[in-house]
Amino acid sequence: MPQVILLLLRLQKSGLREGAATLLSLYLLFGYGAPLLCSLIGFAYPAYASIKAIESPSKEDDTVWLTYWVVYGLFGLAEFFSDLLLSWFPFYYAGKCAFLLFCMAPGPWNGAHMLYHRIIRPLFLKHHEAVDSIVSDISGRALDVAAGMTKDAGKVSVNQLQKAK
Repeated sequence: MPQVILLLLRLQKSGLREGAATLLSLYLLFGYGAPLLCSLIGFAYPAYASIKAIESPSKEDDTVWLTYWVVYGLFGLAEFFSDLLLSWFPFYYAGKCAFLLFCMAPGPWNGAHMLYHRIIRPLFLKHHEAVDSIVSDISGRALDVAAGMTKDAGKVSVNQLQKAK
């Protein structure tokens, strides 16, 4: 895999970007490491760009990459439940990679921005109060269970210490 990256860097320096794109496309279509390569493309560059955005004084680039990560997370969740079916489709990883590249595209054709504003944000605004209520209820119950377990564990340890004496 590192040899592929070095080859791509050499191709980019020599002005053969089209060759690099062709090599990546062929590897995504026919290579055994297509899931890894697709994950690297969807995660490595966005993570690097996100760190740069955090360190920059501008807030706009932070919003761009935060939007990407929201879409990436929801896509990952959907993929988790459908991966067994989708991975059997020919060229699945090439399509997934194309989707992730679409989501990180700069400018007005940024797929993450489009998906967020057309689908995710309206759904969020419609349902966020119900979700907040459910999360609050679940976290309250979890705290009650944890407090009960801590109290019970304290009683058990005191009983064990008394028996040991």
